[in-house]
Amino acid sequence: MVKEKPNSTRIYDKDGFRRRAACICVRAENEAEVLLVTSSRRPELWIVPGGGVEPEEEPSVTAVREVLEEAGVIGSLGRCLGVFENNDHMHRTEVFVMNVTQELDEWEDSRSIGRKRQWFTIEDALSQLALHKPTQQHYLMQLQHSKTLENANTPGRVVNATHPPTTTTTAAAAASPTTA
Repeated sequence: MVKEKPNSTRIYDKDGFRRRAACICVRAENEAEVLLVTSSRRPELWIVPGGGVEPEEEPSVTAVREVLEEAGVIGSLGRCLGVFENNDHMHRTEVFVMNVTQELDEWEDSRSIGRKRQWFTIEDALSQLALHKPTQQHYLMQLQHSKTLENANTPGRVVNATHPPTTTTTAAAAASPTTA
């Protein structure tokens, strides 16, 4: 069953890219495991929880809302990993890290479409994402890279997730990672 949201308004940036937000959910400071959810279109495959930014909504708020709806988890929002650009689907996704503090027994998508969630090692998550959402592999690569830079004050990054890792820092992203 495909998830459909009535009265949902898609928001686009000045370049015509759909604005999205997502969270890499972790449950320990070492960030060795991440939470993935089943795809609404192909429930045998796994994805990173995320979705479209609503009107007048900050991407950080979108990310928290989407993980509650799709994964049924609550936690503290951490660092922003950057804005990931997908030229094939014309969307830009701002990705955050969330330290999960609570897992609900039931949540919106588990009831409405039977969505499931599961914890994966980074290596296993990369393998799972390669099957259905290879562009989301870049989120995890940036998670690993940013962990080593966590204490450094680095500018926001715009990552083109359509093609293999090409990380560039732009003046706009350095000013504000939400400008993309």
